[in-house]
Amino acid sequence: MNHTAEVFQPLQDDDPRTVAGYRLAARLGAGGMGRVYLSHTRGGRAVAIKVVRSELADDPTFRRRFAREVKAARKVKGAYTAELIDADPDGTPPWLATLYVPGPSLSGAVARSGPLPVPAVLWLMAGVAEALQAIHGAGIVHRDLKPANVLLAPDGPRVIDFGISLAADSTAHTATGTTIGTPQYMAPEQASAGDITAATDVFSLGQTAAFAALGRPLYGDGPAATVLYRIVHSEPDLSGLPEHLRDLLRRCLASGPEERATPVEIVEWCRRELGRGTGEDTGPAVWREIAGPPVTVPSPVAATGPATAAAPVAAPGPTAVHTAPWTAPQPPAVPQATVPAPWSAVHAPWQGAVGPRGPIVPQRPAGPEERKRRRRRAVLISAAVVVACGLVIVAGSALLDAAGRGFDRARDAIASAAASESASGTPRPAAEGSAAAEEAASSTGPSDTEADGPTAGTTTPAGHFYYTQMLRGDNSLILHSGKESKDREGDILFGCENSSCRLTSDTSVMVGNILGPGATYGTCRRLTSDPGASRELLLADKGAGSEICVKHRNGDIALMVIQTKSTALPEVGFLSVDLTVWPAG
Repeated sequence: MNHTAEVFQPLQDDDPRTVAGYRLAARLGAGGMGRVYLSHTRGGRAVAIKVVRSELADDPTFRRRFAREVKAARKVKGAYTAELIDADPDGTPPWLATLYVPGPSLSGAVARSGPLPVPAVLWLMAGVAEALQAIHGAGIVHRDLKPANVLLAPDGPRVIDFGISLAADSTAHTATGTTIGTPQYMAPEQASAGDITAATDVFSLGQTAAFAALGRPLYGDGPAATVLYRIVHSEPDLSGLPEHLRDLLRRCLASGPEERATPVEIVEWCRRELGRGTGEDTGPAVWREIAGPPVTVPSPVAATGPATAAAPVAAPGPTAVHTAPWTAPQPPAVPQATVPAPWSAVHAPWQGAVGPRGPIVPQRPAGPEERKRRRRRAVLISAAVVVACGLVIVAGSALLDAAGRGFDRARDAIASAAASESASGTPRPAAEGSAAAEEAASSTGPSDTEADGPTAGTTTPAGHFYYTQMLRGDNSLILHSGKESKDREGDILFGCENSSCRLTSDTSVMVGNILGPGATYGTCRRLTSDPGASRELLLADKGAGSEICVKHRNGDIALMVIQTKSTALPEVGFLSVDLTVWPAG
């Protein structure tokens, strides 16, 4: 399922056109939890929106579990996971948004091309095991790891739908003996309603890897009860598997959870096997043949323009694997409203009234009960504002007192800059990972000014945003253009030696932003002027969302935000970053 027309289905009459301000461009699929749609952040980044089914949304037990799992899932920042970037467990209906992965599922790839070669299975297991480390580290057990929940991105596998299966368990709709999960990929303790632990996911990883190598479920098909009986009462038949995989899969598929390999051991085992070499490509290029050509993702849906009827998408011809991006049906136009600068320039694709998460759709007039509810809400908001103001005053006093005791120069400078920005009406940076943060990062308007220092009063140069730049051991990044250099002659280089990975540069100094998310031009200019800025930056303590300020010797200032970091297999490690560059005048 890798053709554009198959991946992106047109919205149906019963599909919403917006979810909490996210304009839906296409339907991606549906499952036991609800429907999944393609949308975009305001900065244009593709996301998958999962909307919970109404019967689950009406269950208070589900809502409590769902809210708890969403909170835990926000902590997962693994290189091989589809990161949760937004959610509203209290919404009507509840929903969540994860980064969209442009690649087929493992089940779809095997159905199309057959079993994977051994190096690809090893790469798959290492990536999924690394994802499980991040998921388990956040206190989550996936519970439904299977080929359909492993996507094959161009640079490796991605695990999706982690954490939300637990929310659906033990609700009124599953309390009659139904077990959450897919029978062919359950562990024995899961099939028999026993204790679910991180080792449960390891068993499912073994079954998923066996499927990738065999092209079929290890315990066979048939009625769920029959498959579950085999899993609980019989040893797996590994004779059909390649010899290189049998020992590791035997460890993963041990009947006792305590006897199974851990994700750390799996990564190390795969690393050793890949290091021995099998005469085949074991790097990211192995995925190009497996995943097929890249999917053409539909463009963001505009807020204005005439509504169009939903039309079926024609299947591509024999030679037309991908056609031009499918145009989704347009929602009704939103009345245009004046948006204060600088946001009007940023929100150009959504011309209309804009709220915190997106366009504001006009509502029908409120009735008496609704007016009473709004008055009560206004009273509560007023009380909250009073409390918040008090907290701000207390926090401000604490900061001033701390500064008086000798905060380091960088923190003091940033506090001064923040106060200046607040006084001048410049919006504060949004939280990292939010749609507003991405939009602010891509803004090119001269909205910032420097409030102190020798260049006080100068205007921030227009920033240029470059989305998802890849750094590997064989390339480099050219700072002023935001482009990848195929050799190691660019400004920023990524490399790993002796299990230690780092960024290096011959032209620029770098420093990590330890002052909180949302670094601005002023933040990076000050941090990179500090004597502590270096031409080498270790990545051991850096993960997804970490911000790195860079200053080129020609005066260019840049902000790199790590999106994914994979260093479990250093020889094929990589780093992907979003980059904002403010060129020197």
